Amino acid sequence: MNVVMVHGFADTGRLFRAMSAALEARGHTCHAPTLSPRDGRLGIPDLAEKIAAFIDARVPTEKPLALIGFSMGALVLRQYLQTLGGARRAHAFFSISGPHSGAWLSYLYPGAGTRQMRPGSAFLRELEAGRPALDGLVLHTYRTPLDLLVTPSTSARLSGVHDRVIWCPLHSLMPSDPRVVGHIAGELDRIDAWAKATGACA
Repeated sequence: MNVVMVHGFADTGRLFRAMSAALEARGHTCHAPTLSPRDGRLGIPDLAEKIAAFIDARVPTEKPLALIGFSMGALVLRQYLQTLGGARRAHAFFSISGPHSGAWLSYLYPGAGTRQMRPGSAFLRELEAGRPALDGLVLHTYRTPLDLLVTPSTSARLSGVHDRVIWCPLHSLMPSDPRVVGHIAGELDRIDAWAKATGACA
């Protein structure tokens, strides 16, 4: 299974080093690029275009693909999946603390990306209107009630998807939390086994 991970606001791909190590130990191929600008100042669609180009260049079309987005990265991947044709390529989407209904702290930083993450923004309304594009994917969301950045933490829910509550002390620790990593690893193993059994994996 090819796994592409997208970091959050002001983060880098190194955020996923623990998760990448765990998944690669199980035979998965992980990609965790650092997108620029890291603060999304040019907007989330700009970052979605960049991750689309990365996937096109680095992941063969015949290989099964899973996507993991953390915080703002979850919105980047939704834009890719819903408007750039990513849903036709991907098998699964895992959203970790993604502000699908916005984050109040986004009012404190300038730039197009943070404006788009404000509750009720036109961007978030458009994403929700395009939500049915995700229906063919394996979908999971993860959030911590102790989150101080994506508030309220229920903003990380995605309509129609089981909401997994992980009592992790910090927003930034969610991608490396063993419970999150373990659940994603198990799901990827299951999807990979199905893909191989059905011939979906070359």
